[in-house]
Amino acid sequence: MKKGTFFGKGAVALLLTGTLFFTACKKELSGKLDELNAVETTVNDLETDAVYDDVNDIAMGISSDGGEELGFTPGSGVFDNASGSPAARISEGRCFTLTVVPQERGVFPKTVTIDFGSGCLGRDGKTRKGKIITVFTGPMRQPGSKATTTFDGYKVDSIAVTGTHEVINNSVAETKILTKRVLEGKLTWDSGRWVKWNATRTFTFLAGADTPEPMDNVIQITGAGRGENSKGKSWSHEVIEPLIKKFTCRWITKGVVKFRHNEVVGLLNFGNGDCDNKATILINGVLREISLR
Repeated sequence: MKKGTFFGKGAVALLLTGTLFFTACKKELSGKLDELNAVETTVNDLETDAVYDDVNDIAMGISSDGGEELGFTPGSGVFDNASGSPAARISEGRCFTLTVVPQERGVFPKTVTIDFGSGCLGRDGKTRKGKIITVFTGPMRQPGSKATTTFDGYKVDSIAVTGTHEVINNSVAETKILTKRVLEGKLTWDSGRWVKWNATRTFTFLAGADTPEPMDNVIQITGAGRGENSKGKSWSHEVIEPLIKKFTCRWITKGVVKFRHNEVVGLLNFGNGDCDNKATILINGVLREISLR
């Protein structure tokens, strides 16, 4: 098994974790309100996904102070400020408090509380406040293990985060599978704007899970979700052709997502497998190319 890469940061933060760059698309659709709303809600979907993927990366990057591996990538991520062992990296220079109960190695379930206090600046330039609380039923590299994350006053910059985030290792035989769920998720900005979101993602390794080289990873992504925002808009999406992510490429290279806003139905197509930042969006029979950030 690949240490430090199996279901690592790249894998668990794959699905649409960057906001699509819709500026050109919005300009072309300026006279069509319904289509603009469909684009806007798709962006809401993407930005919410990104925040919960960040939570996932933090929770899966935590090891106990004794060095026991709980997540997939202990000691990595935006708070990895030192070199050395995973335990040293997570302990040195930290701006948060880490509590693991019970502390005995190998005893589960474990409740892990990451307390960022009144403000903790990560290497990504974002300030996090409050607590992320995760209950592990077992080490996440072990098939059948589950991690359930909730929040206590948690914020990322101006965004308050609530809801429940789940990660389940559903691996079978030689096939590595990870399922993520966001249940009753909600982001609330200081301005009062909010987005509610529920989603399920399944990541299946097609190649590279058992080699020491992370760049040969190829992952298939499926799933669906639904949301609503403070403007009274609601939407849903479903992966109708599995998304393909190769670690040698920054972007998703293949697959189709179907999304719906009110009566407007669209298709977001990531292409035929070529590594580029282009995708197409089809709304009301009109096909437009967009750029991925």
